[in-house]
Amino acid sequence: MAIARSTKWLAIARRHPSAWLLAVQLLGVLLYPAMDEAGASRALFGAFGIAVLGLALWVVRRSPLGMWVALLLAIPSVVFSISGALLARPALVTTAQLLECLLYFYTAGSLIAYMLQDHKVTRDELFAAGATFTLLAWAFAFAFSVCQQWYPGSFMATSETELRTWMELLYLSFSLLSGVGLSDVVPVHPQARALVMLEQFAGVMYVALVVSRLVGLTMIRRIQN
Repeated sequence: MAIARSTKWLAIARRHPSAWLLAVQLLGVLLYPAMDEAGASRALFGAFGIAVLGLALWVVRRSPLGMWVALLLAIPSVVFSISGALLARPALVTTAQLLECLLYFYTAGSLIAYMLQDHKVTRDELFAAGATFTLLAWAFAFAFSVCQQWYPGSFMATSETELRTWMELLYLSFSLLSGVGLSDVVPVHPQARALVMLEQFAGVMYVALVVSRLVGLTMIRRIQN
């Protein structure tokens, strides 16, 4: 009985990898405030990031895009992240974040290709729509983090520290991508403002092209039934 139940849950997990990725990323939103960026919490933060990378690779396998590109980005990212943490080298951590940024953009593109490859809307594609949004938010947050490492003082906030925390950057990213603009973090460097404009454009186009298509196909299927 237990084996049959485990087999059933494994089958559900295989059918909905996008749901797992979405759930883990939303869990991260709740866990990140409890993690500081030093000591054991930093190690936990890194382990959580590796888990998300693994789920991202799992999701890419469902898409029509190549898996090898994701592996070329994920493997060096993990190596640089671990090396930077062990050797206390911020430059290595920044390189890892740059690779993660590219991987999340690639994974988001893979999910969009997966959702657009046919004219049917499955339950996993609905989960993929949410996962794509969070992937884009994570990707731009990593881009903001790299930007402030390369150009100190790129973002200003109520706190007087020069570098914004990961939670502040992720909060800014969600605010921009959703179009609500509710953030106390302000881009002041030209490169930071360029990234912000790109994310605002990406958020509008994602809703206009991907979400509206899924809603339209769902309504057409209901009318036909």
